[in-house]
Amino acid sequence: MRSTKRLAAGAIAAALGVTTLAACGGSDGKKSGSGDGSADKTVTLVSHDSFAASDPVLKAFTAQTGYTVKVLKSGDAGAALNQEILTKGSPRGDVFFGVDNTLLSRALDNGIFTPYEAKGLDRVPAEVQLDQAKHRVTPIDTGDICVNYDKKYFADKKLSPPQSFADLIKPEYKDLLVTENVATSSPGLGFLLGSVATYGDGGWQDYWKKLKSNGVKVVDGWEQAYNTDFSGSAGGKKAKGDRPLVVSYASSPPAEVIYADPKPTEAPTGVATGTCFRQTEFAGLLKGAKNEAGGKALLDFLISKKFQDDMPLNMFVDPVAKDAVLPPEFTTFGAKITHSTTVAPDTIAKNRDQWVKTWSSLVLK
Repeated sequence: MRSTKRLAAGAIAAALGVTTLAACGGSDGKKSGSGDGSADKTVTLVSHDSFAASDPVLKAFTAQTGYTVKVLKSGDAGAALNQEILTKGSPRGDVFFGVDNTLLSRALDNGIFTPYEAKGLDRVPAEVQLDQAKHRVTPIDTGDICVNYDKKYFADKKLSPPQSFADLIKPEYKDLLVTENVATSSPGLGFLLGSVATYGDGGWQDYWKKLKSNGVKVVDGWEQAYNTDFSGSAGGKKAKGDRPLVVSYASSPPAEVIYADPKPTEAPTGVATGTCFRQTEFAGLLKGAKNEAGGKALLDFLISKKFQDDMPLNMFVDPVAKDAVLPPEFTTFGAKITHSTTVAPDTIAKNRDQWVKTWSSLVLK
């Protein structure tokens, strides 16, 4: 269900495919395994398609531990997780990256991870350590799904952009918003969960009825919503999108600046900061991993300062480590989100299917 397509990974940065780096030795710097030890020198990270890391950073892991890193991309996070559940006990790799708080309970209930307390967790806030008691997963990054707006449109109309869920159902914003299908898109699902967190299990349905009456447009995925229907994106300008509001990410404005040529002095898009839903992504040591020692070393590295500092400009997410430093593009052009809604993973697990079914009947029919 969850697509991890982000602005950079989905439309601007190319997919990396399978990445392999040369390496030799184990996590203690000594030769590992028997014979030439080649199998024991490779650690395989199974991930969704949006995983990305700089070559120098992965090479630093190799130099530090002696392990080769192989990244096996497996579609969106939901599809990748399904494959690991089906191969439980005989995994395709050693570490799984990309299960988020909307899918976490499903992963834990299926028992696909071996507990491991990664070194450096003391630098990670307790509020994102959602499995703190058992350490079956390690938090790696966070991201906020929020409504983005086209600054030029609202300036030209002399209309203040919306800032909250409640604003979006006001008549002045009729026919302005495009969002993604909850059943097929991560941002779409996150936006629904944000409305659930805001209005409660008994109130979100009425909110969506009003949103539908106010002309919300629903498309299958982020790519179409952002690059075709939204008027504020680079893709949207080419396609002459006519919707100045879109459900995307808080990190979308910095990406618009980074990949623009020439670069603007300010981001052409803004974020409605009162519409955000917080996603947290995790990694875990797969049960039955062939290289358990290498997997543990990789989990340690994923929350190291070197990797955490590298993440924002590769995956357009926020690091979880307290000592990580955001790039200036994020601090200059990104929105400061002081409050994001969230829903407990077990609550999502119990209600997700019914929420999606109810939403579909309310909005799509």
